[in-house]
Amino acid sequence: MIGHLRGRLAAAAPERVLVEVGGVGYELHVSLATFSELDRAGVGAEVSLHVHTHVREDQLALYGFWSPREKELFERLIGVSGIGPRLAQVVLSGMAPEDLIDALAAGDVARLTRIPGVGKKTAERMVVELRDALQALAREAAPARPAAASPDDLVAALEHLGYKRGQAEKAVADARRDAPAAPFHELLPLALRRLSRV
Repeated sequence: MIGHLRGRLAAAAPERVLVEVGGVGYELHVSLATFSELDRAGVGAEVSLHVHTHVREDQLALYGFWSPREKELFERLIGVSGIGPRLAQVVLSGMAPEDLIDALAAGDVARLTRIPGVGKKTAERMVVELRDALQALAREAAPARPAAASPDDLVAALEHLGYKRGQAEKAVADARRDAPAAPFHELLPLALRRLSRV
């Protein structure tokens, strides 16, 4: 099992990156938050990712995470009935790790259902199966909040999801007006909600 990779960032796109280690390119699925950090580092930079190796009969997939906390949350999420790696990645793209821990520990189903792709039943299962475990995590000292998100990173992520550049720029501008200092994880769901009303 691969648990960690350090190497040169050979290519980066929202949701998937390529890291070259010793002449071998490893393709990793990433959340939009991890992509934002890698994009900031830039193609060609040396990067370090925490890795979850997901093995099925017909597939071996690598999931990369900027922080060990994000990896831990991913592994807890895929342990929930009905949540696979793809949905876990969507959840981590839709809410910052500390906010997700707080929402799960508090049993805040309404807040969880604001993540694109998470319905009420899924949110309730997440709370039932993870609440107790994450209450302890919520009490731990939280790491520093990330810096405010770059508008270019947000627009690029929305374009990758299929929105036109003009739509994406307007949604990002509206979201930043409401929360000017918010990190990527918080601004992306705000922008997506604005686009869903169009």
